[in-house]
Amino acid sequence: MSLTFHWFLPTNGDSRHVVGGGHGTPVTGSGRDRPPTVGYLSQIARAAEDLGFVGALTPTGAWCEDAWLTTAMVSQNTERLKFLVAFRPGFVSPTLAAQMASTFQRQTGGRLLLNVVTGGESHEQRAYGDFLDKDARYRRTGEFLRIVRDLWDGKTVDLSGEHLRVEEARLAHVPDPVPEIYFGGSSPIAGEVAARHADVYLTWGEPPAQVAEKIAWARRLAEREGRALRFGIRLHVITRDTSAQAWAEADRLLDGFDPQTVESVQAGLARSESEGQRRMRALHGGSRESLEVHPNVWAGIGLVRGGAGTALVGSHDEVAERVAEYHALGIDEFVLSGYPHLEEAYWFGENVLPRLAARGLWHHPFETSPVPAAQVPFTS
Repeated sequence: MSLTFHWFLPTNGDSRHVVGGGHGTPVTGSGRDRPPTVGYLSQIARAAEDLGFVGALTPTGAWCEDAWLTTAMVSQNTERLKFLVAFRPGFVSPTLAAQMASTFQRQTGGRLLLNVVTGGESHEQRAYGDFLDKDARYRRTGEFLRIVRDLWDGKTVDLSGEHLRVEEARLAHVPDPVPEIYFGGSSPIAGEVAARHADVYLTWGEPPAQVAEKIAWARRLAEREGRALRFGIRLHVITRDTSAQAWAEADRLLDGFDPQTVESVQAGLARSESEGQRRMRALHGGSRESLEVHPNVWAGIGLVRGGAGTALVGSHDEVAERVAEYHALGIDEFVLSGYPHLEEAYWFGENVLPRLAARGLWHHPFETSPVPAAQVPFTS
């Protein structure tokens, strides 16, 4: 089985420095260096497509451009790349969301994947008119996904739930193919929803031992539902010809973190209701010291950014080895990013992917024959 790699579209702006934001924190850094125009995002998307990334994640929230509209436009400038669209089910009716997904599939030739984000920050949810607490939001997400999946199956849906109600809901056209659902969450109720409705369970880039525990937990929950999940991980990446060069780049990014910005972002993230965000913060504790939490796993990004806060840092061989290590735990999909996103896509795609191909772990998804494995030797 070939590993699947996705890249990231920085719809909050891009830079040669870390652009923060997410989980209720404002955008920080130099996102204005490269505004998230359709032209620039299309440039990243085309590079990712050529390099062999299957899809591209777009975030959701008040801190970035709308994912549905942005990807609909960028999709017209690509041919095969899929779009992992993050959206919050409390903001759109389930019938409309199912219809939007069906339309997206027809207009792009089946290139939609869905990243369902329940929302971990009540103050941000309230800004959108959503006043449910966190557990209630997850219960609503479960009802939402039940309706959407039934509609995609061509059923007429009548449901009167705790939070959602539809009568004689039906789609004129079901999506073909049905979009896969990606879902993350570290709280008990998040695991329950993932076990019942997700195709791919996503985790942020925690050290391998913690990821192994999370995979085992989610797998048990899915087995109780008579289902099986695939597993993915969300990471940043800094890969260079030598380890010293990669760590020098990490140090350069760290030097750009203003202490007051770090303090402000960490104070905001400390108020987060997200269990996953709490686990991210625990890796660094707000300190610039001891940021390598596992060989080649660096927690520095999380000092100024909500959500995914760790990066794989090292030589191309070291980064390939870490990918293989996570894969051995059960991770088959990797959602990656780096600053700036255009250049880092090439660093990874031109140097790490061939090394993984040499080990038989990856082949280019858009080529009829695998990348010749003999071209780049893999060393562990």
